[in-house]
Amino acid sequence: MNISPLISARRVVALTGAGISKESGIPTFRDSDGLWKKYRPEELASPEAFRKNPQMVWEWYAWRIQLVRNAHPSRGHIVLAEMERHYPEFHVITQNVDGLHQRAGSRNVVELHGRIDRARCTGCGRVYEPAPIEDIPPVCSECNALLRPDVVWFGEPLPPDAWEMAVELASQADAMLVIGTSALVYPAAHLPVLAKSRGAFLVEINPSYTPISSLADITLRTGAGEGLDLIWKEVKEHVEG
Repeated sequence: MNISPLISARRVVALTGAGISKESGIPTFRDSDGLWKKYRPEELASPEAFRKNPQMVWEWYAWRIQLVRNAHPSRGHIVLAEMERHYPEFHVITQNVDGLHQRAGSRNVVELHGRIDRARCTGCGRVYEPAPIEDIPPVCSECNALLRPDVVWFGEPLPPDAWEMAVELASQADAMLVIGTSALVYPAAHLPVLAKSRGAFLVEINPSYTPISSLADITLRTGAGEGLDLIWKEVKEHVEG
């Protein structure tokens, strides 16, 4: 496994998906036992669903919020935080909404899909962190309007600032690690393609084949933690040796 371009890189970006948090006990969406096998996205994660039945939507999100609050960062999260301290410029772009990267110690994190343990008022826009889930559905203490989870739902655009930052980072990266993402959700799935087109060294860590696999310079068919451990061990051996 020749990872020389990663060892010598100055600007490194990691794009993470649900696979890295699966190792923290948080269900993915597309696995055989994933969340979308049990629920239809449009019934629980869309503006239409929220308008139709905010009680049901909030009950589902309250369950997920509690799951996230009880979770701990995986080995993959921890390795990425360690890598950030090594490289001159290191950023994580995540499709996850669980905040586990920050809890593991990562500071340079771009959240494309928002944060599940945060709520936003549908009236005045006030943001609540952590999300108040004692009474479901929660309402704003300022204007009494309904709160909604501060995440990107199906049919909604990504936060412009986060997306612009992600595009800039991908465009300038010397190397990109693509970890635990199906590479099926756009526009995030375009970022590895963009990075590769600008000359970045591309490493994919995923137990399954994805649309990114054919583009990757190195593909590790492992879980996030195991794959990142292998990569990080080689980088450290070179630096320390």
